[in-house]
Amino acid sequence: MSRKKIKKIYKYECTMSGETFKTTAEAKHPDELVSVKAYYELHPDKDDRPQDVKIRIKQDDEALASLAALGTPTQN
Repeated sequence: MSRKKIKKIYKYECTMSGETFKTTAEAKHPDELVSVKAYYELHPDKDDRPQDVKIRIKQDDEALASLAALGTPTQN
């Protein structure tokens, strides 16, 4: 019989956007963690993502903004 390996899950929150992330690795400096979106907002010159990804993210942000303007409740 083999044993089932149990992985410990760590939850961290982005210091800028407040997004919550789960990882299986412990962070050395959890207060310095930022999301990918926040990183690219801080460093637009280092944004090397393909153009279609940038367009899709922009459309998603606009859709969320329009839902918020309509007063539609979002999940927390």
